[in-house]
Amino acid sequence: MSRTLDHLQIANVGPIHEANVAFGDLTVCVGPQASGKSICLQLLRLILDTGYIHTQLRKHGIDWGSDVDRFLDVYLGQGMCQIWDAGKSSLVVDGKPINIANLATIRKRDASPRVFYIPAQRVLSLANGWPRPFQSFSPEDPFSLRDFSETFRLLLEQEFTTEFHLFPRPNRLKKEYRDLLTQHLFAGFELYVDRFGAMRRLVLRRNTEGAGIPFLAWSAGQREFVPLLMGLYWLMPPSKISRRENLLWVIIEEPEMGLHPNAVSAVLLLLLELLRREYRVCISTHSPHVLEVVWALRIMQTHNATADDVLELFSVRKSEPMRRVASTALKKELRVFYFKRNGDTVDITNLDPGAQSKEEAGWGGLTEFSAHVNDLVARVVRQ
Repeated sequence: MSRTLDHLQIANVGPIHEANVAFGDLTVCVGPQASGKSICLQLLRLILDTGYIHTQLRKHGIDWGSDVDRFLDVYLGQGMCQIWDAGKSSLVVDGKPINIANLATIRKRDASPRVFYIPAQRVLSLANGWPRPFQSFSPEDPFSLRDFSETFRLLLEQEFTTEFHLFPRPNRLKKEYRDLLTQHLFAGFELYVDRFGAMRRLVLRRNTEGAGIPFLAWSAGQREFVPLLMGLYWLMPPSKISRRENLLWVIIEEPEMGLHPNAVSAVLLLLLELLRREYRVCISTHSPHVLEVVWALRIMQTHNATADDVLELFSVRKSEPMRRVASTALKKELRVFYFKRNGDTVDITNLDPGAQSKEEAGWGGLTEFSAHVNDLVARVVRQ
Protein backbone atom coordinates (compact mmCIF):
# COMPACT_ATOMS: atom_id res chain seq x y z
CA MET A 1 0.00 0.00 0.00
CA SER A 2 1.08 3.60 -0.48
CA ARG A 3 0.17 7.21 0.01
CA THR A 4 -2.58 6.81 -2.61
CA LEU A 5 -4.91 4.94 -0.24
CA ASP A 6 -7.96 7.19 -0.31
CA HIS A 7 -10.97 5.23 0.86
CA LEU A 8 -11.43 2.72 3.69
CA GLN A 9 -14.64 0.81 4.40
CA ILE A 10 -14.98 -1.25 7.57
CA ALA A 11 -18.01 -3.42 8.34
CA ASN A 12 -18.93 -5.29 11.51
CA VAL A 13 -15.63 -4.87 13.33
CA GLY A 14 -16.04 -4.37 17.08
CA PRO A 15 -18.30 -1.35 17.69
CA ILE A 16 -18.15 -0.39 14.01
CA HIS A 17 -21.21 -1.44 12.04
CA GLU A 18 -20.33 0.41 8.85
CA ALA A 19 -17.50 2.93 8.58
CA ASN A 20 -16.94 4.68 5.29
CA VAL A 21 -13.97 7.05 5.44
CA ALA A 22 -12.58 9.04 2.51
CA PHE A 23 -9.21 10.46 3.55
CA GLY A 24 -8.11 13.99 2.82
CA ASP A 25 -4.74 15.59 3.46
CA LEU A 26 -5.97 16.13 7.03
CA THR A 27 -8.66 13.75 8.28
CA VAL A 28 -10.32 14.23 11.66
CA CYS A 29 -12.28 11.46 13.40
CA VAL A 30 -14.74 12.42 16.15
CA GLY A 31 -17.22 10.45 18.21
CA PRO A 32 -17.88 9.14 21.72
CA GLN A 33 -15.57 6.79 23.57
CA ALA A 34 -15.40 3.23 22.25
CA SER A 35 -17.10 4.14 18.97
CA GLY A 36 -14.32 2.66 16.82
CA LYS A 37 -12.09 5.63 15.99
CA SER A 38 -8.90 4.01 17.27
CA ILE A 39 -9.79 0.66 15.70
CA CYS A 40 -10.25 2.40 12.35
CA LEU A 41 -6.93 4.22 12.60
CA GLN A 42 -5.03 1.13 13.72
CA LEU A 43 -6.51 -0.91 10.87
CA LEU A 44 -5.48 1.85 8.47
CA ARG A 45 -1.94 1.53 9.76
CA LEU A 46 -2.02 -2.25 9.52
CA ILE A 47 -3.08 -2.07 5.88
CA LEU A 48 -0.38 0.47 5.01
CA ASP A 49 2.43 -1.03 7.10
CA THR A 50 1.84 -4.79 7.19
CA GLY A 51 5.41 -5.78 6.35
CA TYR A 52 6.99 -3.34 8.81
CA ILE A 53 4.69 -4.44 11.63
CA HIS A 54 5.51 -8.10 11.01
CA THR A 55 9.23 -7.31 10.89
CA GLN A 56 9.19 -5.47 14.22
CA LEU A 57 7.16 -8.13 15.99
CA ARG A 58 9.41 -10.92 14.77
CA LYS A 59 12.54 -8.94 15.62
CA HIS A 60 11.36 -8.85 19.21
CA GLY A 61 10.65 -12.56 19.33
CA ILE A 62 6.87 -12.49 18.89
CA ASP A 63 5.35 -15.34 16.89
CA TRP A 64 1.68 -15.68 15.99
CA GLY A 65 2.05 -18.43 13.39
CA SER A 66 -0.13 -16.59 10.84
CA ASP A 67 -3.15 -17.16 13.09
CA VAL A 68 -5.59 -14.26 12.68
CA ASP A 69 -6.85 -14.20 16.28
CA ARG A 70 -3.38 -14.38 17.78
CA PHE A 71 -2.14 -11.69 15.41
CA LEU A 72 -4.99 -9.29 16.28
CA ASP A 73 -4.26 -9.81 19.98
CA VAL A 74 -0.58 -9.10 19.38
CA TYR A 75 -1.24 -6.05 17.22
CA LEU A 76 -4.27 -4.43 18.89
CA GLY A 77 -3.82 -5.73 22.43
CA GLN A 78 -4.92 -8.78 24.39
CA GLY A 79 -8.57 -9.71 23.87
CA MET A 80 -9.03 -7.50 20.82
CA CYS A 81 -9.31 -10.51 18.52
CA GLN A 82 -12.96 -10.53 19.59
CA ILE A 83 -13.68 -7.51 17.37
CA TRP A 84 -13.30 -9.66 14.24
CA ASP A 85 -16.17 -11.95 13.21
CA ALA A 86 -14.92 -14.20 10.42
CA GLY A 87 -18.42 -14.54 9.01
CA LYS A 88 -19.38 -10.86 9.06
CA SER A 89 -16.36 -8.55 9.36
CA SER A 90 -14.85 -7.01 6.24
CA LEU A 91 -12.33 -4.45 5.02
CA VAL A 92 -12.43 -2.71 1.64
CA VAL A 93 -9.65 -0.39 0.45
CA ASP A 94 -10.28 1.81 -2.58
CA GLY A 95 -13.02 -0.58 -3.70
CA LYS A 96 -10.94 -3.75 -3.27
CA PRO A 97 -11.74 -6.28 -0.51
CA ILE A 98 -8.89 -7.07 1.88
CA ASN A 99 -8.54 -10.56 3.31
CA ILE A 100 -7.68 -10.29 7.00
CA ALA A 101 -5.79 -13.59 6.75
CA ASN A 102 -3.38 -11.92 4.32
CA LEU A 103 -2.69 -9.19 6.87
CA ALA A 104 -1.86 -11.83 9.47
CA THR A 105 0.27 -13.99 7.16
CA ILE A 106 3.96 -13.48 7.83
CA ARG A 107 5.45 -11.25 5.15
CA LYS A 108 8.88 -10.69 3.72
CA ARG A 109 10.88 -8.43 5.99
CA ASP A 110 10.25 -4.71 5.48
CA ALA A 111 12.16 -2.29 7.70
CA SER A 112 10.64 0.88 6.26
CA PRO A 113 7.42 2.14 7.85
CA ARG A 114 5.08 4.38 5.88
CA VAL A 115 3.05 5.42 8.92
CA PHE A 116 4.10 7.11 12.15
CA TYR A 117 1.53 6.47 14.86
CA ILE A 118 1.33 8.54 18.06
CA PRO A 119 -1.13 6.69 20.33
CA ALA A 120 -3.45 8.09 22.98
CA GLN A 121 -1.53 6.11 25.65
CA ARG A 122 1.74 7.92 24.77
CA VAL A 123 2.27 9.08 28.36
CA LEU A 124 2.83 5.40 29.24
CA SER A 125 5.91 5.39 27.02
CA LEU A 126 7.83 7.10 29.84
CA ALA A 127 8.94 5.22 32.94
CA ASN A 128 10.94 7.18 35.52
CA GLY A 129 11.27 9.96 32.97
CA TRP A 130 12.83 7.89 30.17
CA PRO A 131 11.17 6.13 27.19
CA ARG A 132 10.69 2.41 27.59
CA PRO A 133 12.14 -0.09 25.10
CA PHE A 134 9.77 -2.24 23.06
CA GLN A 135 10.34 -5.36 25.13
CA SER A 136 9.70 -3.68 28.48
CA PHE A 137 5.98 -3.72 27.69
CA SER A 138 3.75 -6.72 28.21
CA PRO A 139 3.01 -8.87 25.14
CA GLU A 140 -0.62 -7.92 25.85
CA ASP A 141 0.01 -4.24 25.08
CA PRO A 142 -0.90 -2.69 21.70
CA PHE A 143 1.82 -2.66 19.07
CA SER A 144 1.37 1.04 18.30
CA LEU A 145 2.26 2.03 21.87
CA ARG A 146 5.26 -0.30 22.02
CA ASP A 147 6.53 0.84 18.63
CA PHE A 148 6.10 4.54 19.46
CA SER A 149 7.97 4.16 22.73
CA GLU A 150 10.82 2.33 20.99
CA THR A 151 11.10 5.09 18.38
CA PHE A 152 11.05 7.73 21.13
CA ARG A 153 13.89 5.87 22.88
CA LEU A 154 15.94 5.59 19.68
CA LEU A 155 15.52 9.31 19.03
CA LEU A 156 16.99 10.20 22.42
CA GLU A 157 19.71 7.55 22.41
CA GLN A 158 20.87 8.00 18.81
CA GLU A 159 20.22 11.62 17.87
CA PHE A 160 20.78 13.27 21.25
CA THR A 161 23.76 11.27 22.48
CA THR A 162 25.83 14.39 23.22
CA GLU A 163 23.06 16.98 23.40
CA PHE A 164 21.28 17.40 26.71
CA HIS A 165 19.11 20.43 25.88
CA LEU A 166 15.99 19.17 24.08
CA PHE A 167 13.69 22.19 24.04
CA PRO A 168 13.88 24.86 22.81
CA ARG A 169 16.50 24.06 20.17
CA PRO A 170 17.29 26.32 17.17
CA ASN A 171 17.61 23.36 14.78
CA ARG A 172 14.32 21.77 15.89
CA LEU A 173 11.09 23.57 14.98
CA LYS A 174 10.74 27.10 13.65
CA LYS A 175 11.20 29.94 16.12
CA GLU A 176 7.50 30.78 15.93
CA TYR A 177 6.59 27.28 17.10
CA ARG A 178 9.18 27.35 19.86
CA ASP A 179 7.88 30.69 21.12
CA LEU A 180 4.26 29.47 21.22
CA LEU A 181 5.20 26.26 23.03
CA THR A 182 7.39 28.12 25.52
CA GLN A 183 4.51 30.48 26.29
CA HIS A 184 1.56 28.10 26.34
CA LEU A 185 3.05 24.75 27.39
CA PHE A 186 6.36 25.10 29.17
CA ALA A 187 5.73 28.42 30.97
CA GLY A 188 9.35 29.45 30.54
CA PHE A 189 10.82 26.08 31.55
CA GLU A 190 13.12 24.12 29.24
CA LEU A 191 13.43 20.39 28.59
CA TYR A 192 16.71 18.64 29.38
CA VAL A 193 18.23 15.19 29.61
CA ASP A 194 19.54 14.84 33.16
CA ARG A 195 21.50 12.18 35.00
CA PHE A 196 20.25 10.76 38.27
CA GLY A 197 23.06 8.51 39.41
CA ALA A 198 23.76 6.24 36.45
CA MET A 199 20.31 6.77 34.95
CA ARG A 200 19.22 9.29 32.36
CA ARG A 201 15.88 11.02 32.67
CA LEU A 202 13.94 13.94 31.19
CA VAL A 203 13.55 16.98 33.42
CA LEU A 204 12.29 20.54 33.20
CA ARG A 205 14.54 23.40 34.28
CA ARG A 206 14.06 27.14 34.52
CA ASN A 207 17.77 27.59 33.73
CA THR A 208 20.82 25.42 33.12
CA GLU A 209 21.98 25.62 36.72
CA GLY A 210 18.61 25.05 38.38
CA ALA A 211 17.45 21.78 39.89
CA GLY A 212 15.64 19.54 37.44
CA ILE A 213 11.93 18.91 37.92
CA PRO A 214 11.26 15.18 37.35
CA PHE A 215 8.59 13.80 35.04
CA LEU A 216 5.95 13.01 37.66
CA ALA A 217 6.13 16.57 39.03
CA TRP A 218 5.24 18.11 35.65
CA SER A 219 1.77 19.35 34.87
CA ALA A 220 -0.60 16.83 33.29
CA GLY A 221 -0.45 18.69 29.98
CA GLN A 222 3.36 18.68 29.96
CA ARG A 223 3.44 14.93 30.65
CA GLU A 224 1.05 14.33 27.77
CA PHE A 225 2.76 16.73 25.38
CA VAL A 226 6.45 15.87 25.70
CA PRO A 227 6.07 12.41 24.07
CA LEU A 228 4.05 14.11 21.31
CA LEU A 229 6.80 16.73 20.93
CA MET A 230 9.42 14.00 20.58
CA GLY A 231 7.24 12.37 17.94
CA LEU A 232 7.18 15.67 16.05
CA TYR A 233 10.98 15.88 16.37
CA TRP A 234 11.17 12.45 14.72
CA LEU A 235 8.90 13.59 11.88
CA MET A 236 10.77 16.87 11.31
CA PRO A 237 14.47 16.01 10.98
CA PRO A 238 16.95 18.91 11.35
CA SER A 239 18.06 18.86 7.72
CA LYS A 240 17.01 19.94 4.26
CA ILE A 241 15.02 16.71 3.98
CA SER A 242 11.44 17.59 4.88
CA ARG A 243 10.25 14.10 5.83
CA ARG A 244 11.71 11.21 7.79
CA GLU A 245 12.87 8.40 5.49
CA ASN A 246 9.88 6.70 3.82
CA LEU A 247 7.18 8.00 6.15
CA LEU A 248 4.11 9.30 4.32
CA TRP A 249 1.32 9.18 6.88
CA VAL A 250 1.03 10.52 10.44
CA ILE A 251 -1.70 9.31 12.80
CA ILE A 252 -2.16 11.10 16.14
CA GLU A 253 -4.76 10.10 18.68
CA GLU A 254 -6.20 12.97 20.71
CA PRO A 255 -3.46 15.58 20.20
CA GLU A 256 -5.34 17.91 22.57
CA MET A 257 -5.01 15.58 25.57
CA GLY A 258 -4.43 17.51 28.81
CA LEU A 259 -3.93 20.85 27.04
CA HIS A 260 -5.38 24.34 27.50
CA PRO A 261 -7.05 25.71 24.32
CA ASN A 262 -4.10 28.05 23.64
CA ALA A 263 -1.76 25.07 23.74
CA VAL A 264 -4.15 23.11 21.50
CA SER A 265 -3.88 25.92 18.93
CA ALA A 266 -0.09 25.65 19.03
CA VAL A 267 -0.28 21.90 18.44
CA LEU A 268 -2.71 22.36 15.54
CA LEU A 269 -0.32 24.84 13.97
CA LEU A 270 2.36 22.14 14.16
CA LEU A 271 -0.02 19.82 12.30
CA LEU A 272 -0.13 22.39 9.50
CA GLU A 273 3.67 22.13 9.40
CA LEU A 274 3.28 18.39 8.84
CA LEU A 275 0.96 19.16 5.92
CA ARG A 276 3.56 21.54 4.48
CA ARG A 277 6.05 18.69 4.60
CA GLU A 278 3.60 16.61 2.53
CA TYR A 279 2.64 14.17 5.24
CA ARG A 280 -0.90 12.91 5.14
CA VAL A 281 -2.32 13.43 8.64
CA CYS A 282 -5.14 11.63 10.48
CA ILE A 283 -6.21 12.54 14.01
CA SER A 284 -8.92 11.56 16.46
CA THR A 285 -10.26 14.15 18.87
CA HIS A 286 -12.83 14.96 21.53
CA SER A 287 -12.10 18.69 21.34
CA PRO A 288 -14.49 21.21 19.75
CA HIS A 289 -11.47 23.52 19.56
CA VAL A 290 -9.94 21.26 16.91
CA LEU A 291 -13.12 21.38 14.83
CA GLU A 292 -13.36 25.16 15.22
CA VAL A 293 -9.95 25.46 13.58
CA VAL A 294 -10.88 23.03 10.79
CA TRP A 295 -14.17 24.89 10.23
CA ALA A 296 -12.36 28.24 10.07
CA LEU A 297 -9.78 26.91 7.60
CA ARG A 298 -12.49 25.51 5.34
CA ILE A 299 -14.37 28.84 5.38
CA MET A 300 -11.11 30.61 4.57
CA GLN A 301 -10.51 28.25 1.65
CA THR A 302 -13.91 29.05 0.10
CA HIS A 303 -13.60 32.82 0.63
CA ASN A 304 -10.11 33.32 -0.80
CA ALA A 305 -8.46 34.13 2.52
CA THR A 306 -4.77 34.94 2.63
CA ALA A 307 -1.93 33.28 4.48
CA ASP A 308 -1.94 36.22 6.89
CA ASP A 309 -5.57 35.46 7.76
CA VAL A 310 -4.58 31.92 8.71
CA LEU A 311 -1.68 33.14 10.83
CA GLU A 312 -3.96 35.61 12.57
CA LEU A 313 -6.22 32.69 13.49
CA PHE A 314 -3.28 31.21 15.42
CA SER A 315 -1.99 34.56 16.74
CA VAL A 316 1.46 33.83 15.33
CA ARG A 317 4.07 36.11 13.79
CA LYS A 318 3.60 36.71 10.05
CA SER A 319 7.07 35.66 8.90
CA GLU A 320 7.77 34.31 5.42
CA PRO A 321 8.36 30.72 6.63
CA MET A 322 5.03 30.79 8.46
CA ARG A 323 3.28 32.29 5.43
CA ARG A 324 4.45 29.27 3.44
CA VAL A 325 2.93 26.97 6.05
CA ALA A 326 -0.35 28.89 5.97
CA SER A 327 -0.47 29.06 2.17
CA THR A 328 -0.04 25.30 1.98
CA ALA A 329 -2.83 24.76 4.50
CA LEU A 330 -5.23 26.76 2.32
CA LYS A 331 -4.65 24.29 -0.52
CA LYS A 332 -5.12 21.09 1.46
CA GLU A 333 -8.22 18.91 1.61
CA LEU A 334 -9.69 18.74 5.12
CA ARG A 335 -12.16 15.97 6.02
CA VAL A 336 -14.16 15.22 9.20
CA PHE A 337 -15.96 11.97 10.05
CA TYR A 338 -18.30 11.26 12.95
CA PHE A 339 -18.28 7.76 14.44
CA LYS A 340 -21.78 7.33 15.83
CA ARG A 341 -22.69 5.26 18.86
CA ASN A 342 -24.79 2.97 16.63
CA GLY A 343 -21.64 1.94 14.73
CA ASP A 344 -22.09 3.99 11.55
CA THR A 345 -20.02 6.92 10.31
CA VAL A 346 -21.25 10.23 8.93
CA ASP A 347 -19.25 12.64 6.77
CA ILE A 348 -19.61 15.99 8.58
CA THR A 349 -16.79 17.71 6.70
CA ASN A 350 -18.79 20.89 6.03
CA LEU A 351 -19.30 21.44 9.78
CA ASP A 352 -22.34 23.58 8.97
CA PRO A 353 -24.04 24.66 12.24
CA GLY A 354 -27.23 25.20 10.25
CA ALA A 355 -27.24 21.79 8.58
CA GLN A 356 -30.42 19.72 8.73
CA SER A 357 -28.34 16.75 9.86
CA LYS A 358 -28.02 16.97 13.64
CA GLU A 359 -24.74 15.06 13.40
CA GLU A 360 -23.20 17.79 11.27
CA ALA A 361 -24.92 20.71 13.01
CA GLY A 362 -23.72 19.40 16.38
CA TRP A 363 -20.21 18.70 15.08
CA GLY A 364 -20.40 15.03 15.97
CA GLY A 365 -21.81 15.75 19.42
CA LEU A 366 -18.96 18.07 20.44
CA THR A 367 -21.17 21.18 20.60
CA GLU A 368 -24.39 19.52 21.77
CA PHE A 369 -23.85 20.26 25.46
CA SER A 370 -23.02 23.92 24.81
CA ALA A 371 -26.17 24.26 22.72
CA HIS A 372 -28.19 22.54 25.45
CA VAL A 373 -26.78 24.87 28.12
CA ASN A 374 -27.52 27.95 26.00
CA ASP A 375 -31.10 26.85 25.38
CA LEU A 376 -31.67 26.03 29.04
CA VAL A 377 -30.20 29.30 30.31
CA ALA A 378 -32.22 31.30 27.76
CA ARG A 379 -35.40 29.54 28.90
CA VAL A 380 -34.64 30.21 32.57
CA VAL A 381 -33.94 33.89 31.88
CA ARG A 382 -37.24 34.27 29.99
CA GLN A 383 -39.28 32.81 32.85
